[in-house]
Amino acid sequence: MRRRALVTGLAAGVLTLAAAPVLARCEGVVPGHRPQNTAREYVGQTLDEIVERGFLTIAVYEDFPPYSWLDGDQPKGVDIELGRILAESLGVEPRFTFVQAGENLQTDLMSYVWRGTVLAEPVMNVMLRVPYNSAFTCLVEQVVFTGQYAKEEIAIAYRTEAYPDAVPSAEARHEGAPVPAFFRFDTVAVENDSIADFYLTAFPGGQIGPNIRRFPSMAKGMAALAAAEVMAAMGPRAQLQHGAGPGVAVHQPPLPGFALGSWTVGIAVHHSHRDLAYALDDAVVAALADGRMAQAYASYGLSFTPPER
Repeated sequence: MRRRALVTGLAAGVLTLAAAPVLARCEGVVPGHRPQNTAREYVGQTLDEIVERGFLTIAVYEDFPPYSWLDGDQPKGVDIELGRILAESLGVEPRFTFVQAGENLQTDLMSYVWRGTVLAEPVMNVMLRVPYNSAFTCLVEQVVFTGQYAKEEIAIAYRTEAYPDAVPSAEARHEGAPVPAFFRFDTVAVENDSIADFYLTAFPGGQIGPNIRRFPSMAKGMAALAAAEVMAAMGPRAQLQHGAGPGVAVHQPPLPGFALGSWTVGIAVHHSHRDLAYALDDAVVAALADGRMAQAYASYGLSFTPPER
């Protein structure tokens, strides 16, 4: 969806902010408004209350494979697996709420973490797949950003029959050998208003523009690639891998001038509940250390890159 793409674009955009020394990084930054006298139900529950009642409420994005989606009435996706890990660490059950992406990341955090929605729906205990950036935390002081659990990376999917010599060997893939300049001559699918869309539109000097085919989601773009309606696709590696069928390969070539080619995702918790944030961060660290996070990705056929914590 276009709004989800805007969330991704903004999230990646803030990652270009240079993080100043810790003691001064928020100097001169005016944080967002923090409402006073907020009703109790919009603050969330303490760690003790969550453990006592027996469940953890978790916000995940709807219709967002391979991260979170409903298969019938069954939640599926990498973030669903992470939610189960988090809940298990507290000795409670996970309860997932599938949410829509708003106009930007700040809107999502306001709606699902620290204030509640315009429909007076309470906040969740934790929100997943939140892009992490130290400087961005200065803008949203109502939220604790923690639990960095994976690194997202932009990649390219292509039809191997159309480009049989794109990546000549496993050694070349490992070394990051470039692929042919697909997009100056052939069509490429992107999610509309995504960072891949912005990158290709601007580079090189707009020459690629006529060959870009924009879709409302990366899943639809990959479906077009599978149907040979386009020659390649560009977007987050996990989404490309999830949508890649027979005859489609995924590669990460060098992307000149692409400052937004990777970013880290983590979790968000209401600022009032730092004890919960600490506990969930410990659970993420443990899942990274013992391989459960990597296994969550592998169970969906995805490559996993750990965060740079």
